[in-house]
Amino acid sequence: MAPSLLPWFYVVQRFALALLTLFIISLTVFFACQLLPGDVAEILLGQAATPEAVAGLRTAMGLDEPAIQQYVNWLTGFLQGDLGTSYANRIEISELIGGRLVNSLKLAGVTTMISVPVALTLGILAAMYRGSALDRVISIFTISIISVPEFMLATFAVLVFAVWLGWLPALSLSSAEAQSWGELLKAYAMPVISLSIGVSAQMIRMTRAAVIETINTPYVEMALLKGASRSRMVLRHALPNAIGPIANAVALSLSYLVGGVIIVETIFNYPGVAKLMVDAVATRDLPLIQSCAMIFCVSYLSLITLADIVAILSNPRLRK
Repeated sequence: MAPSLLPWFYVVQRFALALLTLFIISLTVFFACQLLPGDVAEILLGQAATPEAVAGLRTAMGLDEPAIQQYVNWLTGFLQGDLGTSYANRIEISELIGGRLVNSLKLAGVTTMISVPVALTLGILAAMYRGSALDRVISIFTISIISVPEFMLATFAVLVFAVWLGWLPALSLSSAEAQSWGELLKAYAMPVISLSIGVSAQMIRMTRAAVIETINTPYVEMALLKGASRSRMVLRHALPNAIGPIANAVALSLSYLVGGVIIVETIFNYPGVAKLMVDAVATRDLPLIQSCAMIFCVSYLSLITLADIVAILSNPRLRK
């Protein structure tokens, strides 16, 4: 294979692996939902429903078909953009998810805009002044945050900013669009703070490790021996060659949002996709659960695949 085509071969390979992974995830999500206790038809009709009514509803919903056939029907519709109809709400899932997805993307976007610059700056500073008091403070802070579960961070944020200080509301407001800018900031503040702290801690640690690994390479040490300042050594020589590992660090840290947002949206009653998914589990709304789970999985895989592609294209050895 021609050297110039080699990076693009790896890019296509990453896309193929992502699609294969997504197919395996779709199997896992679908059949895991089938293992949930209780019968959907009985739950929807109530305890007073007759066996004939339950059987008729199961037939109408296609639940009497073999599981493999149900999976094929669901996957075919999903690939065509037809997510099906919600069992509990009796409306199209795409319509139900639409507004919630926008809210979740807003929350993730604001969290990303705050956490990424802060985490990269602190991670690079910790690597630049490795072993200093600044590095030790940053390391202690990040290790402490990583050791705390998401729900504890959210609960502590409520305790400090809502209970003790009284600066922010304990719950996010669902009618954020109709508020003033001040109220809008207050509505987003608690979820964003809780998510940003956890995401930043992971990103700082991984960025620091990536930059330090690059600093220890011979060509960077040679630049230091030739009289390059510490900042020039890191920013001019080490950082450009650490773009690939840093991209992976950012992607892996932001993938934390996939799991963390579920807990944070539930605690703060934020009207996003994660809260919708939790409510769907309570009502055993299988199509809605599957659609929400696939959205989270696609988001996670997209971040990881994008990080792999950036690492490949930023590696001069692969470009040659």
